[in-house]
Amino acid sequence: MTTVANFGGTSHHADLDGPVHWVDFGGPEDGPKMVLVHGLGGSHLNWALLAPLLAQKARVTAVDLAGHGLTAPEGRQTTVQANSKLLGRFVREVVGEPVILVGNSMGGMISLFHTAYNPGLVRGLVLVDPALPMVFGTRPDPLMLSTFFMYSVPGLGERFLAKARTVPARRQVERVLELCCADPTTIPEELKKASEHLIGERAKIPGLDAAFLAAARSTVFTTSKRGAYYAAMKKVRVPVFLMSGDRDRLVNVAAARYVARRHPHWRYDEYEGIGHVPQMEIPEVVSERVLDWMDANRLSTAAS
Repeated sequence: MTTVANFGGTSHHADLDGPVHWVDFGGPEDGPKMVLVHGLGGSHLNWALLAPLLAQKARVTAVDLAGHGLTAPEGRQTTVQANSKLLGRFVREVVGEPVILVGNSMGGMISLFHTAYNPGLVRGLVLVDPALPMVFGTRPDPLMLSTFFMYSVPGLGERFLAKARTVPARRQVERVLELCCADPTTIPEELKKASEHLIGERAKIPGLDAAFLAAARSTVFTTSKRGAYYAAMKKVRVPVFLMSGDRDRLVNVAAARYVARRHPHWRYDEYEGIGHVPQMEIPEVVSERVLDWMDANRLSTAAS
């Protein structure tokens, strides 16, 4: 076991048809169990600022999905559907009781599908700027559109990622933050350095480019199936908290507003001047809102 930078988490591995890396951020033993699920290209580090704050009232863990963070593909598929199944196994076999799921971006979509089709394993669902179907009439961000176009084209995606790896780790981190954050300067230097270190660790893992492209293509394909996605939302019977930054370049805030209108019983919060990763941009605000939502929905105690 190793400590995750200086963020208070402890690394573990579980054998779920291959090693799966996860981080225990602690919390009260008698608190509700909470699992944090990162987005495309992300890792447990995406939660390093928020998790210690949530651990005031919950027992918090963060899982690295297959092909992400320190979870090597090990021959496993990395599609949305495959990682949804992996998440289910993690909840059943590692956590061992129904959880509150908190998912960002692709991880939000995976968490939603998991909740819809495994209702007995989830007590509550927090969607942090989840990947959502586009709303007709909105214009996607040009950089986001061009990036995902390259990912989707066989051969081009592979060359794009190979070229990206030649860039120094620090610049790779900065590029991601520039795309995901409304103001990248708000991200602590400690987290940037931890992200650089993780890039170095991942360089030792084979097959990551293919795993990432499979996940990216699956994410685009799944969001394009609007009917199936909205049908899954209708199946969710647990309390849901949907949040979005109004300057999200990856998932236009119009998509979140549309979903909120379709589900008026869900809580919806919108953050002015915030991008795709509010858990990193304004962790104190997000933790306060989530803990308040938990109290309001009687989720602040362990599953009975």
